Amino acid sequence: MQDCQAETVPPPMQARRYLLLYALAVAGGSAAYAPFLTLFLPLRASVVWGDEAIVVLSYAAFVGAIAASLSNIAFGWLSDITRTRQPWIFAGTILSGLLLTGLFRIESVGLFLVAIAAWQIALNMMLGPLMAWAGDCVPDGQKGTLGGLMAISPAAGALVGMLLTLPGLADAETRLVLNALVVAAMVLPVLVFGRPRPMPHLVEATIDRERGTPNGNDDPAFPRRSEPVVRMWLARLLVQIAEAALFAFLLLWLRSLDPAVSDNRAARLITLIAVVCIPLALLAGRWSDRARRPRLPLTLAAGGASLGLAFMAFSQDLQTGTVGYILFGLMAGVFLALHSSQTLRVLPRTRTRGRDLGIFNLTNTVPSLIMPWLVLLLIPLFGFSAFFALLAGLAALACLLLATMRES
Repeated sequence: MQDCQAETVPPPMQARRYLLLYALAVAGGSAAYAPFLTLFLPLRASVVWGDEAIVVLSYAAFVGAIAASLSNIAFGWLSDITRTRQPWIFAGTILSGLLLTGLFRIESVGLFLVAIAAWQIALNMMLGPLMAWAGDCVPDGQKGTLGGLMAISPAAGALVGMLLTLPGLADAETRLVLNALVVAAMVLPVLVFGRPRPMPHLVEATIDRERGTPNGNDDPAFPRRSEPVVRMWLARLLVQIAEAALFAFLLLWLRSLDPAVSDNRAARLITLIAVVCIPLALLAGRWSDRARRPRLPLTLAAGGASLGLAFMAFSQDLQTGTVGYILFGLMAGVFLALHSSQTLRVLPRTRTRGRDLGIFNLTNTVPSLIMPWLVLLLIPLFGFSAFFALLAGLAALACLLLATMRES
């Protein structure tokens, strides 16, 4: 990409300024959708559609996931073709913010679903090129650190949600306006002040691999075969199904344990987990860079997420359920943060990096296509306990896939 290839002799590591501003931008990406999907949308659905809220939420998740999947691939690919990422990121930030502010003016279910799809398309105009930009600019030796920094992302989304749901701060529509302004303030600085160091050696290594030329840069933890790509994809998909379920239905599950649970209490819980996750992911990421064992933290985190879900499946009150959710949230947060950066190891192509990341990032959206049907099939008949037991099994399978991956 022209943004990171201007010089012929690159420095070995990316500038800390860029890493920090990039992490802030990714956090802004989380703040662009997390408060809306976890707090604002469920509350609005309950007010407008009452007992039908869970059905509307399921349809919204389904439609939004399709729009997000296709647009993430499309805009990633367009940023490959145009050989620049920043204009797409800027346009997506502005357009998604404008669309977000108008969503709560719609009460027709059909029109609302169309608006959700349009918002997801604009959102992924920002997110697709943003994720690909890191692959252009961050070498393998800093990918663990980058993953740790990206753990700030869920914390930022949770913190924005907690602040915007403070009693008396703003009404439903004003919350969306404030949300859009906060996102712009987090994403745009990296476009203006990031100025990443050129990394042409990333491109040269990529061309060698595409031609089949040995260059000594292969990572034994992720050998250059199709099997690791498939295993990494499946492992993230399985964990993301569980994450998507809690993302959409956490507040409803907490209220099934205790009807007095408020939206702000749920937001505080999400924020606590996300904040504690930051140092855990940073430590794990730095350790994986130094020890050159990028896969081990992913394996352990997937196993821990499975244990947390199993604990949730057997909980009968708010206190024990909260303990299980905290364990799941911490482990899933570490897993997803580190996995996001380590994915760049197994998808090294520069010429189609945006497109390939879009395809790989189907693991972020496909769960929203699967999860609503699991919810509708299991929860009405067997309750949340059976649902969480199934999710625990899926996370355990993710752990097994990574633990048994062969090294070269």
